[in-house]
Amino acid sequence: MLTLHINGRDVQLDADPAMPILWALRDLLNMTGTKFGCGAALCGACTVHINGQPVRSCVTPVSAALGQSITTIEAMETDRVGKAVQDAWIRHDVPQCGYCQSGQVMSATALLKAGKSPTDADIDAAMSGNICRCGTYQRIRAAIKDAAETLG
Repeated sequence: MLTLHINGRDVQLDADPAMPILWALRDLLNMTGTKFGCGAALCGACTVHINGQPVRSCVTPVSAALGQSITTIEAMETDRVGKAVQDAWIRHDVPQCGYCQSGQVMSATALLKAGKSPTDADIDAAMSGNICRCGTYQRIRAAIKDAAETLG
């Protein structure tokens, strides 16, 4: 049995330590907010935080998270910064198909937790690993700036 610290609580898993965190979340814990996109850490749909840093859960083994704090999209509603990002996403009508949005929100939240007033270059750098096939990048940028202002 492995113990992971997810969204503020310890969870016991009977999992292979090499299993990607994504599949532990989705298949073993039924936490389906984190999405599978590419399986190669290229699209960002599977982004979660480990100790506050955005990581691609599709290629990160469970063993890399032992003793670490994992935060998923399911916890963003109760996180001050995550909630501000989600609210800005709604105000700016960011999602179209919505598939990439959990990863986008996780990356944006990590950015805003690192610095309150990101420049366009900061936003581009932080979000560069997140692909939106619908092309809502301008709305994403506007929502991040809005959330930053809200957090003031």
